[in-house]
Amino acid sequence: MVSKRYFYNLIIRLTLISISCFLLCLSFFLYPNYSVIIVLGGLFVYQAIALARYLNTINKKLENFFLFYLSGEVTSTNVKRAQNDEFSSLYNYFELINDKLEQARLKNELQNNYFKTIVDETAVGLISFKTDGSVELFNEAAKKIFGIQVLRNLRKLNNIREGFSEMLIDMASNDRKLISIIQEGELIQLATKKVKFKAMSEELHLVSFQNIKPELEEREIESWQRLIRVLTHEIMNSMTPIVTLVGTIGKKLRHKDPPELIEPQDITTEILQKTVKGLDLIDSRGKGLITFVQNYRSITRLPKPDFRIVNIKDLFQRVTLLFESQVEVAGIVLNVNCHPSLFINADGALLEQVLINLVKNASEALDEIESPFIELSAHSVQDQMVMQVADNGRGVPPELMDDIFVPFFTTKQSGSGIGLSLSRQIIRLHGGSMTVQSSPGNTVFTIRI
Repeated sequence: MVSKRYFYNLIIRLTLISISCFLLCLSFFLYPNYSVIIVLGGLFVYQAIALARYLNTINKKLENFFLFYLSGEVTSTNVKRAQNDEFSSLYNYFELINDKLEQARLKNELQNNYFKTIVDETAVGLISFKTDGSVELFNEAAKKIFGIQVLRNLRKLNNIREGFSEMLIDMASNDRKLISIIQEGELIQLATKKVKFKAMSEELHLVSFQNIKPELEEREIESWQRLIRVLTHEIMNSMTPIVTLVGTIGKKLRHKDPPELIEPQDITTEILQKTVKGLDLIDSRGKGLITFVQNYRSITRLPKPDFRIVNIKDLFQRVTLLFESQVEVAGIVLNVNCHPSLFINADGALLEQVLINLVKNASEALDEIESPFIELSAHSVQDQMVMQVADNGRGVPPELMDDIFVPFFTTKQSGSGIGLSLSRQIIRLHGGSMTVQSSPGNTVFTIRI
């Protein structure tokens, strides 16, 4: 709202200019007098210039305000209100804008400090960089991971691992990788993920790094503990009856008091039969223990894969042919869902062994299941080949999900417990992974290579 003083001042100036213009025209047309015309003309020009300068005052005030705003000095005293100023209302608006801008600035500073604190305090290393490799963000966790305090360009990371910077730049958005680096003679496993985003018109890359070595070591310890429990259980199952039988046979062949060997003529047919029966059981358990050790050797001495181009559909059909008669007798529907143009660079014999094991397990889980079926399927996702073996069997109980890949763990009476462990190791030798999702009526083993 324009102040009254400014309004009256403007009306008076316009009135004086109008009067000067009227007198100038009057003297020029009715009473020509060069002296009067010059005086009136000068007065008119002066008043017009004064009005223009007066009107330009507000422009200067606005210009000064915005200049101070752009320089970040919006609270400067140069835009404060003067006493008895006809632009007092304008200064009031200036002060209101100043207050709002100051509040916004403080709020932005608080937010920036808040996010900076979060970024610096997080245990995940973060590096943000441009496409040319120049670094915009390098948080404290990343400094600790790489042992670098200042990182201007990604090229400096090539000192840690050759081609590291190019690897980070070439990663696709939402891509994940497991990267190994050596820091101070120690191997560090980094789980990385990259996202791309735009800030203004510039594309930025944000890569997160998480040192998962402690987690891997913890999982490794847990795996060893589970393996030791299984090994101990299996060995004890074999040794306990052997020790018991040896003790029983020893008692049969000794006197109670004193504990001396009985004479040959005192050996009865019953004692002989029980001794032979005990020795047979010891022989059986001993052979079982030898078989167990041989199975253990089989999962620790896997052959190196012979990589060749393999047609996935042909591989599936070879496996289904092996089970054709078995599934027909059991009433199981065995389907193959795979495009004939899918190929993979792998060891066909080892992959066939994995699929045979998975299909065998699936068929055994379909006992007493209505309309049982097994499906082998494959498809490609980006640079990965995904193969799946699905069935509608009983499923894996949730409490056993963490144990089914542990060597020698089995819930079957005649199972060795090495099938799934062996299969997962074969897939890992191919640089892939094998996972399982299971619920009653839907179990899917997924292989990604």
